[in-house]
Amino acid sequence: MKIYSVNDKEFARYGKVLGGYDTRELLSALDEKTPLPEGVGYVPSVASLECTKIFGQLQNNAYGGMPIQIGYCNGHNTKLNCLEYHRDSEINIGLYDFVLLVAKEDDIENGVLDTSKVMAFKAQAGQVVEVYATTLHYAPCNAEKDGKFKVVIVLPKGTNGALPEIEPLNDEDKTLRACNKWLLAHKDSAEAGDNAYIGLIGDNIDIADSL
Repeated sequence: MKIYSVNDKEFARYGKVLGGYDTRELLSALDEKTPLPEGVGYVPSVASLECTKIFGQLQNNAYGGMPIQIGYCNGHNTKLNCLEYHRDSEINIGLYDFVLLVAKEDDIENGVLDTSKVMAFKAQAGQVVEVYATTLHYAPCNAEKDGKFKVVIVLPKGTNGALPEIEPLNDEDKTLRACNKWLLAHKDSAEAGDNAYIGLIGDNIDIADSL
């Protein structure tokens, strides 16, 4: 699978790199205060990350004053497994280089997405990468075959919290997995075994051989 850069023109459909931010204090806290699991670990809100100076800049500049949360996704991964989207952009900032596997919401047809639509993009350590609300994404991947990742995840406050109690009104409601989180799982993923909506067809992409 070809791995593009988030600096390439091909990424423009999916997101953009935000300039002007000093991420050093934030990434130092990510490095020192968050664990590196064997698999993949995600925590949506972490006090040691949210007390850094950049919190206010991201909330007021990047999100226009909307309340935000800063958490992390750390670990080791080379597989797609699932794709999710939110009603708002997500910002990713890596301590190390990392790879995002992404697709577009409008690639979903009749509740499913063919994984042949998925593209891979590498972000450099320290880049502030905005992933648009209409971009499907999931856990980051290693940028090296035997590598690791530690990635700051910035989202509107409450995202990935408790699943709201709803009466499904349409097909999209079947994919609601948590607060502000709509998810399509591949049948071979652990999430599918946990009753996530199976909405990915085709190969469960593994970029290990591309690294």
